[in-house]
Amino acid sequence: MSTGLRYGLRRGYWNIFGLQIGLLVQIGIVAVGLGAVLANSALAFTAIKWFGVAYLVYLGIRQWRSAPSEVADAPAVADRGTTMLARGFLVNASNPKAVVFMVAVLPQFLDPARPLITQYLAIAATMVVVDMLVMTGYTSLASRVLRMMRSHRQQKTMNRTFAGLFFAAATFLATVRRVTP
Repeated sequence: MSTGLRYGLRRGYWNIFGLQIGLLVQIGIVAVGLGAVLANSALAFTAIKWFGVAYLVYLGIRQWRSAPSEVADAPAVADRGTTMLARGFLVNASNPKAVVFMVAVLPQFLDPARPLITQYLAIAATMVVVDMLVMTGYTSLASRVLRMMRSHRQQKTMNRTFAGLFFAAATFLATVRRVTP
């Protein structure tokens, strides 16, 4: 959403694509069985969790420090597409809870008597399409808000609000405990 607020819907798609690549990597990890290893390894879970906390804090600091831009009819000059793609990827890929969630939930939708690869592909396609629709909605809504944020004070308030949300997400992630089987 912060990408949509800052750069608009068109540029925000780079971030959305990065999120989807992260989601596909997580599904792939679960599909090849590494998800079970991660879910059962306290060290792997903790390492991914703290990487995610650090990355969210970094994003929060970056958002807090970001200067208000001159808002005209066009969105701000965005980071390179690959930078936004990488940012979206890291946000999703550094979430250990998503892998643990998928390890717990996805097997309920799998039929062991049928080829698993086609089932995982169908699940992945469904999850990516739904997530892209949701993220596009958020980004579109945020890009509309961007047009209303004309003053430096409004932009600074928005930046600080999103920084606070990143810090809150980092704090929440730091409190997450691994569920032991």
